[in-house]
Amino acid sequence: MSCVTMDANNIMPILKKKLAFLSGGKDRRSGLILTIPLCSDQTNLEELSTTLHYLLSIPSERCKARGFTVIVDGRKSQWNIVKTVVLMLQNVIPAEVSLVCVVKPDEFWDKKVTHFCFWKEKDRLGFEVILVSANKLTRYIEPCQLTDEFGGSLEYDHIDWLNKRLVFEKFTTESTSLLDELSVINDGLLEKDRGSDWNQLPSFDPETVLQTAPWCPMEEELLAQPQVLRLLDSLREQYTRYQEARRLRSKRSQLEEVHAKVTQVVQWLEGPGCDQLKTSGAIGDSLRESQDLQHQHELIESQHSEWFAVYVELNQQIAALLSGGEEEEQEELRLLQQQLSDVCYRQANQLEHRQTLLQSAQSFHGSAHELSQQLDGLLGMLCADVVPADGASIQQSLKQLEESLKAVECSLQVLREKGQALLEQVSSQPPLEVEDPPPVQTNDNVHHIHSVLEDMQLRKQRCEDMVDVRRLKMLQMVQLFKCEEDSSQAVEWLGELLEALLKTHLRLGDDAQDTSALIDKHTKFIDVAQSTYDYGRQLLQATVVLCQSLRCATRSSGETLPQLQRVWKQFSMTADERLGRLTMALRFHTAADKVFQEREEELEDVFEELETVGRSLLDRLSIPVVFPDGTEQFFGTPGETASSAEAIRERLLLVEEQRGLRLAEEGGLNREGQELDICGRVQLEAGLDVIGEEANEEEEEEKAGREEEENRATQDG
Repeated sequence: MSCVTMDANNIMPILKKKLAFLSGGKDRRSGLILTIPLCSDQTNLEELSTTLHYLLSIPSERCKARGFTVIVDGRKSQWNIVKTVVLMLQNVIPAEVSLVCVVKPDEFWDKKVTHFCFWKEKDRLGFEVILVSANKLTRYIEPCQLTDEFGGSLEYDHIDWLNKRLVFEKFTTESTSLLDELSVINDGLLEKDRGSDWNQLPSFDPETVLQTAPWCPMEEELLAQPQVLRLLDSLREQYTRYQEARRLRSKRSQLEEVHAKVTQVVQWLEGPGCDQLKTSGAIGDSLRESQDLQHQHELIESQHSEWFAVYVELNQQIAALLSGGEEEEQEELRLLQQQLSDVCYRQANQLEHRQTLLQSAQSFHGSAHELSQQLDGLLGMLCADVVPADGASIQQSLKQLEESLKAVECSLQVLREKGQALLEQVSSQPPLEVEDPPPVQTNDNVHHIHSVLEDMQLRKQRCEDMVDVRRLKMLQMVQLFKCEEDSSQAVEWLGELLEALLKTHLRLGDDAQDTSALIDKHTKFIDVAQSTYDYGRQLLQATVVLCQSLRCATRSSGETLPQLQRVWKQFSMTADERLGRLTMALRFHTAADKVFQEREEELEDVFEELETVGRSLLDRLSIPVVFPDGTEQFFGTPGETASSAEAIRERLLLVEEQRGLRLAEEGGLNREGQELDICGRVQLEAGLDVIGEEANEEEEEEKAGREEEENRATQDG
């Protein structure tokens, strides 16, 4: 079997049996150690021969010249197999073997050694053969160069070694094939014209082949063969030529591709792209139309974006080519780049302006739509009839009306601002080309914007005029309800004054001065009531006028006015009765004061007047106030009336006592006269007691009447 064509991948099953191996260890002469581990089974000599041929093809010639030391491990084998293997070495590697160490088992071959002595056959074999025990093998080989089965420290992994051999042989095969291919390709790249097919590629990636070169320091003597080094040098040289040739051809191709793409982009942007923008200058007449135009513009932008992406890619390619091209090529690239940039930026500026214009148009039409809805709502409020419920509801409606009008004014102001901004954008639209006139749609857009603004202004003015009329009417309604409410309040106030007059204005004074003060207070009290009554009358008159203006009926003249007049009549009668009692009380107290101040000759006339006024006053206290409708009202409760009467009676008694004291001082009174005075006093007291009992009886009757009315009301309920 030839060692030149031998491949580890083809004999892998044999190599995995580990019939022989090169561990990488060396003898004292720096020769490689070849180990043949014999086993107890019958060794296949043909496979062993194949393994030895393969192993001997690995080292370099310089390494073979140092010779091999062969270790035949016969500890697990028979003597005849060992002898056969040793003799086989003569045919396989006679010149390369320097020493054969046969590792013998202990006490097994002693008798048979005498039948065959290897040292006597040295001349015939061509190498020296020694029998040695495993523990004495270190006499010939250093322990660090022996594997662990011979007591050494050298590490060896047979499977790992086989894997490395496969990688090494794969590299050698691929690099040799790649070297031939690169030589052919490089010649073709240099000879072929620019337009010919030159894109032939090698079967293997050169970078990958170079990176997988199997260099291992431990096996450098076994792997780094001189032919491999030369192969790598040649491969790097051819690969460098290949890269340079491809770079030049790629650059030429890029220049042609860039030129073609630039032409394509410019032609589309100045042709179909420009036509699209020329035919899309309107802003729409409504929000929906603006939205549709926006959608169409997005489609146009999408088409332009694809070409802009090509522009970005071309710009990057041109920048890369400018960094390493010739001067002539750089000038051509700069012109292409400038032409491409001018066209793309002009189109991008048009697209951006169109996008901004459509956004402003949508905002303008949206505000116009919102303002139109607000005006419709305001007009609906103005056309609806006002149903007066009360003043608060009308105030709320008026507030809502004012707020709606204010919102309309704010929206109109916003619309004006957006319209002005849109007009500026329409007027400042840049031309697609320098010599192009302004688009035809510009005048139409300006006319439409002004038309929308004027229409909204007219609608707002009409609504504002209607709001003024409605505001006046609602304010009159508010005033009407206020007058009705205040007139009812005046009736209520008069009722409260009447109630206060009947229940709290009971005192008649303790003397003439006190009574005079009460009369003054009563006069002021009447003035307050008079002012309240006059105020109510004025409110009712204003209500009549407002109802006539609003052409509506009012319940104030039919209900509130009679109530006001009735309460005022009752108050007037009660106030007159109160004033009459105070006047009579003033006469009574004035007469009483004279009793304590007048001379003796005038005393009799004053006493008669005092007694007359006092009895009249007591009688008047027991009489109720009778109103025109037949109802009666007493001042205070019967108890309070009795208390006032008691004060008058006490005052009469004091006067009588004062009269008796003065008569006693004269000394001219006889006993009969005194008895008469005593009898008169007793009669006066008896008369006063009768008045008190009558007042108590009236109080009890009034109480019983109230209880009966309450029971009747409970039964009716």
